[in-house]
Amino acid sequence: MHKNVESIFYMDYFSWNVQCKVISAGFFFYFGVFLISHLTSACLSLTYQHLLAKEKVFWDLAATRAVFGIQSTIAGLSALLIDPVINANNIAAQEDWSWFNILTATGFFIFENVALYGFSIAFRTFDLPLTVHHFFAVAGYTSLVFWDKSGHYLPMVTLLLEMSTPFTCISWMLLKANYAHSVLWKFNQWVMIHLFHCRIVLTYHLWWVSWSRWDQIEENYPVPVRVNFFTGLTLLTFIINPIWTHKKTLQLLKPVDWNFNTNPSDVNGKPSEKKS
Repeated sequence: MHKNVESIFYMDYFSWNVQCKVISAGFFFYFGVFLISHLTSACLSLTYQHLLAKEKVFWDLAATRAVFGIQSTIAGLSALLIDPVINANNIAAQEDWSWFNILTATGFFIFENVALYGFSIAFRTFDLPLTVHHFFAVAGYTSLVFWDKSGHYLPMVTLLLEMSTPFTCISWMLLKANYAHSVLWKFNQWVMIHLFHCRIVLTYHLWWVSWSRWDQIEENYPVPVRVNFFTGLTLLTFIINPIWTHKKTLQLLKPVDWNFNTNPSDVNGKPSEKKS
């Protein structure tokens, strides 16, 4: 990374005080994004105004996840393609900018878990794949804070798996706005499906890097970190990614809101306005 960019992120990331502040900043930043999404959507979107309460919360969570997806994509691509230090030593190397992203991601995943369990309790729902995904995410990034000698290439590239999230958000919002048969929705769906296939390839890359540098992983990643990472990676590779890729492909052929089991013309039992 360029020196002027590094200076923005420069802090004593091994200080518990700094770590707690940055994690809290990540939590409250994304909580703020959630609130801003609610306020702006309530004022500007007719589609949002006609949604059920639980759909409004899901809308705001989708927007929040999309913003995090943008941050994660930039961080993941920086580690994968740009940063020479982390790319050269992808098991032990750390950078200030990668610490910043790990800590803010930890704050985001804490927010996500609070929101997920709050949503499940309030609306009496339960999404097992999403719950498992969030558990391993918050456990994994929190463990990197406690065992701070682990390298950052693997967690940064793991963040790149969020590259599909902004397109998932756009897909769902357009679906609720009754644009499921528009060229824009179909184009976004194609891009999203392609990115889900890229996620699958990316998990293979993570397995390859781990296998080819296993001796270094044993030296730099403690057992709890390894157990969490490879359990989560196994679930992503063989269960979660294939299920989500399959569902998104089916959704292209038959637009359905899988989250609330409605067709695209049904919002609160009424055809939604084609205005947003």
